[in-house]
Amino acid sequence: MNKTIRLFCVSLALVFSALGANAVNQYDVNLDGEVNIADVNAVIDAILSDSTPASCDVNGDSEVNIADVNALIDYILTGGEEEQPYDGPVVGGDISMLTKYEAHQRMAQSRYGITWAHYYDQNGAVIDDVITWTKQQGWNAARVRLFVNPANASAADKGQGVIQNLDTVKVLGRRIKAAGMQFMLDFHYSDSWADPVKQYTPADWATLDDAALVQKVYEYTRDCLRELKAAGAEPDYIQTGNEISYGMLWGPVGTPDSQLKKCYVGNEANWGRFTDLLKAAGRACREVCPKAKIILHTERVAKVNILLNFYNQMRDKQVDYDIIGLSYYPYFHGNLSILATALNNVSNNYQDKDIMIVETGYSYKYKVGDQDFSSTWPLTLEGQRKFTADLIAKLAPYSRVKGLFWWFPEANEYGLGGNNWSVLHVNDAWYNAGLWNHETGRATPALYELKNFLQ
Repeated sequence: MNKTIRLFCVSLALVFSALGANAVNQYDVNLDGEVNIADVNAVIDAILSDSTPASCDVNGDSEVNIADVNALIDYILTGGEEEQPYDGPVVGGDISMLTKYEAHQRMAQSRYGITWAHYYDQNGAVIDDVITWTKQQGWNAARVRLFVNPANASAADKGQGVIQNLDTVKVLGRRIKAAGMQFMLDFHYSDSWADPVKQYTPADWATLDDAALVQKVYEYTRDCLRELKAAGAEPDYIQTGNEISYGMLWGPVGTPDSQLKKCYVGNEANWGRFTDLLKAAGRACREVCPKAKIILHTERVAKVNILLNFYNQMRDKQVDYDIIGLSYYPYFHGNLSILATALNNVSNNYQDKDIMIVETGYSYKYKVGDQDFSSTWPLTLEGQRKFTADLIAKLAPYSRVKGLFWWFPEANEYGLGGNNWSVLHVNDAWYNAGLWNHETGRATPALYELKNFLQ
């Protein structure tokens, strides 16, 4: 390793010396007023000698390793111009189950000779890599969820998609970034699904008191982000919690309701505890990924009073964040006028914040949820496309709505269903609001419609 690194740096020495820049900043490791190959060598020497002075922490992640060498090289090769974070609109989907589907498709072919289990485009051509292909269709972002320890989840939850540990997220995040897309990380701060009715504390954190839990959230968030950065999967957007309208980390699975209520922010006294947790998570984000934007994600678009109270509390208690993230599913929340009312209110009341729809979806077959909009958007491929077009049109007047993400677009049981290699294997409860047709494996028209959000 020693010899390899040094040979690489020597080979670039002439280039670096030509691009040296007068600068006194975090990149000037040896404090000689220039940034060049001497600074790269200084960091390498520090790594190899296990002496890691603070000046060698070029990227500010509180560690000194090869990531700092890479940061220096990037800085020098770009002539000292740091890449600015993307600030335009983003569109894509939460593709957290993609690696699982890909693995099952490979298994179906290698073990059972099922040659038709693939992702296909709308014309029936095989898609070799879903992430790069969606980039070609106009998507520029993807979202992935992260559980603390999904091995502790119930068998039913695992069967319905609770598998995303840090290793899974590293793989997907690295692929997303390599494709040139923006990467949104969704911390669940739970071993299983976290949503408005269940925000269970991870089993390994069950004995922590409130002060220790705040520290744990900080350390866990920091350590996950450090590992993702080192893996080439640094997120551009970070959700510190998933659908947290009523708080998070209420208590572990099995906690009596009387105890959970001590953490539930329906009780005014619990806002301080909750916002302390969010501040700890946000502090870790700012320290490790200073260019990333922090999202606070709620789903009460149909309950504007709850929505406004939540973000008022964030403002009053000085929680640091950048983006209001909303879930909107018509079959749970109501028609587009309900969404517009919510957008009007948050746009007018929090003019310093951008807004994103971080989850949405609509079925192309069979009813989902408890509200029926099939007369407006039929449960067909065209009905799903029309919903998508209507949603984009409704969002268009809101200049600060900067993102639109489809939830679970990668659901695709074609060639897998009804067998022991089906991905969603609990009672064959397939999700029919994805963007690939379970019956044909082909991309639905709505997938192609999503790119129009960027226009």
